[in-house]
Order: sequence, then C-alpha cells, then structure tokens
Amino acid sequence: MAKDPGTIDLADFEADLDLDTETYETRLTALQHQMELIQAAYINQGLKAVIALEGWDAAGKGGLITRLVGSLDHRYTHVWSIGAPTKPEADHHFLWRFWQRLPGRREIAVFDRTWYGRVLVERVDKLTPKADWQRAYDEINAFEALHIADGARFVKLFLHISQDEQDKRLKERIETPWKRWKTGPEDYHNRANRDAYLKAYHDMFERTSTPDAPWTVIAANDKKSARIKSIETVVAVLSKDIDLDYPPADPALVATAEAALNRTIDIGN
Repeated sequence: MAKDPGTIDLADFEADLDLDTETYETRLTALQHQMELIQAAYINQGLKAVIALEGWDAAGKGGLITRLVGSLDHRYTHVWSIGAPTKPEADHHFLWRFWQRLPGRREIAVFDRTWYGRVLVERVDKLTPKADWQRAYDEINAFEALHIADGARFVKLFLHISQDEQDKRLKERIETPWKRWKTGPEDYHNRANRDAYLKAYHDMFERTSTPDAPWTVIAANDKKSARIKSIETVVAVLSKDIDLDYPPADPALVATAEAALNRTIDIGN
C-alpha cells in the first residue's frame, strides 16, 4: 500500500516477489467474483467508480486491466486508453476530454493512463508551459473532489518496476513477434528520461495523494503479485461501506417466471 502523502519512495517498491501460479489463480478467481458482486451492487444501487492507472511503460497495466474487468458486464464497464489529445481536445482545457469519459450512475470506468499526463509527460517533455502544469495539481485535486462529492469512488494505482525489469520486458517485446505492437520509439525516449519522471512522480504523489483519493503504489516486478495486490486494493475501496448482499427477488417476477416456465422457482436465501 502507499505510504502517507508526501512520503512515497518508489525505491521501496522494487522487491522481486514470486507468487506461485496455483496461489495466484485461486486468489484471482476469488477476487474476480468479488468484483462481480461489487458491480452488481453498483448497478442495483446506482453507484459509480473510477479506477485510474499510471506507471512505467511495460509495467503491466494492460494485463492488470484484462484480469480486473474480464468477468464484469461490459455494458456497465468502460476502459479508456489515454494517449495524446486530438486537435479538438487540445483546444479545450486539459480536463475537458476526461469529463466526456467519466462514469455515470451504475458504471465503472477504468483509465489506462489519465489526466495526470499533464504533470507527467507534458512536464517532462516540456509540452506545456511550467506555469500551466504547476497549476494543474490544484485543478486535478478539485476535479477529483468534485466527482467524489457527487458519489464517485476513486482508486488511483501506480505500477512501479525497476529499470532492470523494464529493460527485460522491453527486450522481450522486441524479440516476441506478437508482442512487437506493444512497443515503439516512445518507450525508449521515456526510458532515457527516467530521472525526470522520478521527480515528476514524486511531486505527483506529494501534491495529489488526498484522503479521499490516495495513490497506492504497487510493486510490479512480479506481474502475478502485482495483479493480486492491485485488484485487492480496488475491491477494498469499492466495497467499503457498500451493501454487497443480493437484493430480494421480486415476487411478481418470480410468479411470471413460474407461469412462463411451468415450474417452481427456487430463489434461495
């Protein structure tokens, strides 16, 4: 879990864990079922949630998202992969395009990279004037607070891997034909700016890890343990103070089903 705001040191999250496959698969199945119960509760109770993912290139965000939402009803789940803004998006305030993608009641939205690009890539690559990205910390906090006040749950995860582990994964992507689509020149450009990103991440944690929307750093050198820790965090935040009990069956619907099917319906407990 993340430390208190302002005290996160990414060097503390480089342990080379090794979760065995049997434990991983057992725990993953249980967590995915928990996510199904959570989604059912959100649909029945008109709730909404935002899951924001940041991290190094090749840190495992895509694999995590696959396991996180794989068993959910996609009608109420939205995954947004965020890249550079389009020309119309760039002509608006930087948060404008994210308003279009926020979840409505009964929905869960997952962001693969986020509005934090303003204080990360735009800062590191000098795409935005310093005064603008410095102002963005307060704008982001206000943006998140506004939606939390409107009932949204926020989970913010940062997947951290060491330089050695990142290099290993980038090499694998080049060497594996069906993985080559995952990599490009930008990965190596970003790798060359690791020190600048470390500074940007430090400031991001310090300025935007709030009581209602804290950052949780995940040690992601081991993909299996990272997925479990990440989904455990999501489950904990999304289920807190939420009634996950099944709603009672509608007697009228049960009667309709029994008449249509010509058999008794056992609605259980």
